[in-house]
Amino acid sequence: MTAFLAGLALGLALIVPIGAQNVFVFGQGVSLGMPRALWAVTGAGLCDTLLIVLGATGASALLDSVPGLRPAMLAAGALFLTYLGVKSLRAKPADIADEAGTWSPGRTLRRTAAVSLLNPHAVLDTVGVLGAAIAAQAAASRTVFATGAVTASWVWFLILAGAATGLRRFMTKERRVWFDRASGVILLVFAAWLAYEFVRILV
Repeated sequence: MTAFLAGLALGLALIVPIGAQNVFVFGQGVSLGMPRALWAVTGAGLCDTLLIVLGATGASALLDSVPGLRPAMLAAGALFLTYLGVKSLRAKPADIADEAGTWSPGRTLRRTAAVSLLNPHAVLDTVGVLGAAIAAQAAASRTVFATGAVTASWVWFLILAGAATGLRRFMTKERRVWFDRASGVILLVFAAWLAYEFVRILV
């Protein structure tokens, strides 16, 4: 139980701070409500689970050993978040109606996977930090610790989607537009951060 709670606490500490993945899942809750937003929760939870398992099996060493992998991840993440940010900034009431009309589970899963796996800082947190923390545990406790970290991701994404769904009833199309634009600004800030890290590595 101690190992599980330690993994849960570290997982929450890494995932709760605002980030592109959280913004996306929350936005899906506001846009689509339950149960549709559960597909975003599922996608984000599965991606985090995959990354945590990779970290537990030693993939964190790969991030440091393959030349050019880290800057490539930063560049891809910056470009993708820029795309999402600009798209959100250009949101209009008509776009909100179209999003609900064109929704599909596969589309939501693909977008969630892209936000999760093309975000270098999320990858480094789950694979790198959690991977190192899992490796530091006693052999008998590693699986339980990793289970706690995985549970933290799923629980947090469910809370986000549930809270967003609760706010949805107060969101007119006009308010939704401003919410989407605020989300776009946040995504562009993270894109700029990744771009800065990319340039810093090259220089």
